[in-house]
Amino acid sequence: MEVNYQHIKVIGFDADDTLWVNETYFREAEASFGNLLSEYETLNKLDQELFKKEIANLPLYGYGVKAFVLSMVESALEQSNYNVSQQTIEAILNIGKDMLNKPVELLDGVEEVLESLSKKYRLILATKGDLLDQERKLEKSGLTKYFHHIEVLSDKKEENYSKLLNHLDINPSEFLMVGNSLKSDVLPLVNIKAHAVHIPFHTTWAHEQVSEKETNGKNYKTISSLKDLITLLN
Repeated sequence: MEVNYQHIKVIGFDADDTLWVNETYFREAEASFGNLLSEYETLNKLDQELFKKEIANLPLYGYGVKAFVLSMVESALEQSNYNVSQQTIEAILNIGKDMLNKPVELLDGVEEVLESLSKKYRLILATKGDLLDQERKLEKSGLTKYFHHIEVLSDKKEENYSKLLNHLDINPSEFLMVGNSLKSDVLPLVNIKAHAVHIPFHTTWAHEQVSEKETNGKNYKTISSLKDLITLLN
């Protein structure tokens, strides 16, 4: 089904893995965690149990690096039968600190696309995660000047987007969301009669993956690069 973007007035952008690299650092951290705990369990088992712990903790800790670190500590204690050393716990904390101190690596074409689109559309940033970390990354990115509004959401479900659009007095039919996650940046928007564009990133957290059945009949566009967005909207 062809999508008409002529009525779009506001464009929302996800941040992590849409504007800058993020998930890659989590994969690296998981590998480091596995190496630290390898004397207690297989790497595959450690990875599986850490993921289960993250999902179980989402309602309590939410998203982001700090929540991830807490889940690593809990998982380390459980998988070692509470024999893990203080030094290993310290090493896990340092993994998190290293993640928080990573430079912000913008994806290809990000700044030129935002600069171009900001001349015609109102741009907002709609991301989820830890507030302090997202503010830090945005500051490092140098992209703040392009956004009329910045929102760090606790989650990205239909009700979260509806509340945001109502708060900003944006008609869903005039809103376009751009992001790398079908689960968080695309399907909720389509379901509230807004528009969405999917830009896949080379790695996706298992929690953000959706089945083909969930996307059947959903009207959205997939493009390979943020730079393709300018062509799509012209």
